[in-house]
Amino acid sequence: MRGKLFSNNEHGIDRMVRAVLGLALLSLVFIGPRTFWGLVGLVPLATAAIGWCPLYSVFGISTRGTATPAVSKDGR
Repeated sequence: MRGKLFSNNEHGIDRMVRAVLGLALLSLVFIGPRTFWGLVGLVPLATAAIGWCPLYSVFGISTRGTATPAVSKDGR
């Protein structure tokens, strides 16, 4: 029941980059300067987990792409 508003709009590579970035930012809470600004890493980590970015929806962006149907040699 997610509908068109909450449809996946992230490609697999986009999701992996977000997950790595989110974990790197989150590590700032435990390793390094130990600042709570690292909690910002929860945002890209969450969007990577669900595959939907709210800003992409607002601006009509999708890195997921569209699947094109396979066409046989005889045109069917």
